[in-house]
Amino acid sequence: MNPRSMRPRLTLTSAFLTLATVLAFSASALAQEAPQTNLQRVKLAAGMHLIDAQVALSPEQRQIGLMFRRDMPQHEGMLFVFEQASTQCFWMKNTLLPLTAAFVADDGTIVNLADMKPQTTDSHCSTQPVRYVLEMNQGWFAKKSIKAGFKLGGKPFEMK
Repeated sequence: MNPRSMRPRLTLTSAFLTLATVLAFSASALAQEAPQTNLQRVKLAAGMHLIDAQVALSPEQRQIGLMFRRDMPQHEGMLFVFEQASTQCFWMKNTLLPLTAAFVADDGTIVNLADMKPQTTDSHCSTQPVRYVLEMNQGWFAKKSIKAGFKLGGKPFEMK
């Protein structure tokens, strides 16, 4: 074979690999900016109010949380479930909605609430170790007069 005839193939192959890499990276970046809306759900009760909560179980699901969501129905939220109780801290980078985080004990008792501003890296932490954090639209808890000490109901909080 003529060495010159090999050169265009290598260049074409290199160009194809470069294009494939760029496309894969772009798809990955776009996927990271898409809201996660297909997580499993659980029904929770806050007195007479029902909550339809997406459940973030894995580290990846918890890391993305409600990022990139532009809106969320008032009766919906996201329940973050951790393997063990510890001080949980949340921030709002890439989160477009103002939210309130309820830091929740194993029995469903709200330990503390924290209003969180969108697109900030301010840290909002539980005042004691918890395994659950429920994020709702900001103002949802206040409108329903739900405060620290209130007990939520639902399958995650049933004693085993």
